[in-house]
Amino acid sequence: MIGLLPRESLSNSQRNEMYALLASYFEGVTKERFERDLSEKNWVVGIRRESRLVGFSTLLVREVQHDGRSVTAVYSGDTIVAPEAWGSTALARLWIAAVNEIRARFAAQPCYWLLLTSGFRTYRFLPVFWRVFFPRHDTPTPADAQKLLSELARTQYGASYDAAAGIVRFAEPQQLRGPLGIVPLGRKADAHIAFFLARNPGHARGDELACLTEISDANLTPAGRRMVGI
Repeated sequence: MIGLLPRESLSNSQRNEMYALLASYFEGVTKERFERDLSEKNWVVGIRRESRLVGFSTLLVREVQHDGRSVTAVYSGDTIVAPEAWGSTALARLWIAAVNEIRARFAAQPCYWLLLTSGFRTYRFLPVFWRVFFPRHDTPTPADAQKLLSELARTQYGASYDAAAGIVRFAEPQQLRGPLGIVPLGRKADAHIAFFLARNPGHARGDELACLTEISDANLTPAGRRMVGI
């Protein structure tokens, strides 16, 4: 496991390894775009199995102003877990621990994660580990949460964010390759996955659903609390 690393500490070989892993499972990935996205982030969380990188997520963490108060915003960038590691909770455990470590560097203030996802597996991460998140199938998004979600998305992604649909559409979208982009029939019965597919009908084209959750110990599910040992 490599855990949390500052982006600027990555070696060329680590960056190349990250790019190769991402390009193996996404179409539309170029080295130039990967490096551009990475340059906008300040942290990387990664996992290794033996000597190989099998998953990573890049993060931008910064302080923003919302309704006259400061909040910590966490934006996810490129994220991939190789199918061989899908049964592992290592990346989830490292991710939650890493964000807790990062938010401790800021003043005591709310911390929110803006997740963009074009894949149902990533969306499914939310109900497994977080009690309250939006959008979701079983309750409308409250006005204050929607306002924050839209502000964070619009600030970061500009005209690529379609506020009415809650979708970010990039000019050069990344699409999961082959069977990875196909939702198995049995999974469509899951209420969370069915909701994701309905809210993001263009997911196979690389459309990204914008989601929001507060990162706090109180918002962790029992599974999330086990991930961080509380």
